[in-house]
Amino acid sequence: MAQKKFVFIITHSFDRPDLAAGALQLAANMRAFDIEVDFFLMDNGAALAEKGFAETLTWQRKDQFAPCGEMIKTLTEDFGCFFYICASCVKHFCLDKVELIPNSEVKPGSFLAEMLLERQALTF
Repeated sequence: MAQKKFVFIITHSFDRPDLAAGALQLAANMRAFDIEVDFFLMDNGAALAEKGFAETLTWQRKDQFAPCGEMIKTLTEDFGCFFYICASCVKHFCLDKVELIPNSEVKPGSFLAEMLLERQALTF
């Protein structure tokens, strides 16, 4: 059986950090089983691409998901996941003026369309 591949489309961050945290946690769990996962950040989720931003999401109680900043670090450093940033969202969130998280790259929506031809999508 062919290995499944997933793209996590994250559309929330500061507005619904619980959704972003849930997506990151699920992706880390999947990577632990060697399932290929990468991310496409769009809408408010694009804000997660700014280095240090995820660490500001401190809403969580200790019995919930791991903090978003820790999860992004694990996913990029330990699992080698990539975070693609919607090109249309870059200027809106001033991402062209800040340092981005490791393993991130700005891509157009057509890149997401290509990914969806070969991957299953999970949207948060």
